[in-house]
Amino acid sequence: MKPKTIKIIYWTVTALFALAVLQSGIVELMQTEGSKQVMDMLGYPQYLNTILGVAKILGAIAVLQPIYKTIKEWAYAGFTFDFIGAMVSGIYATDGTAIIVVPLIFLAVMFLSYFLWKKVENLQKNQTI
Repeated sequence: MKPKTIKIIYWTVTALFALAVLQSGIVELMQTEGSKQVMDMLGYPQYLNTILGVAKILGAIAVLQPIYKTIKEWAYAGFTFDFIGAMVSGIYATDGTAIIVVPLIFLAVMFLSYFLWKKVENLQKNQTI
């Protein structure tokens, strides 16, 4: 695949991922009825919505910015913990498959974004040598 194609795919996947996570963070910060119901169903306190909402918004910004690589790495790690935690919580608290499958889909898209980011970084590193 050409470097330009890889960059376009990376930014497309990453932007869509960041938008989805940003939307999720905003919904959690707004304390919508749906977000409250999910917390109740999983047995978590309502204030966790605020913590997760702020973390997701900051993480979406971190994933999109190209300057601070360590912060970007930590954002990807934080999303990994969030999605795995959501999946495991869903397994223990419900019988529904959607609450288990959705975090896996987000995790897959996030890993694709991460993989492509590393590929773009390697391409840029090789071009400067």
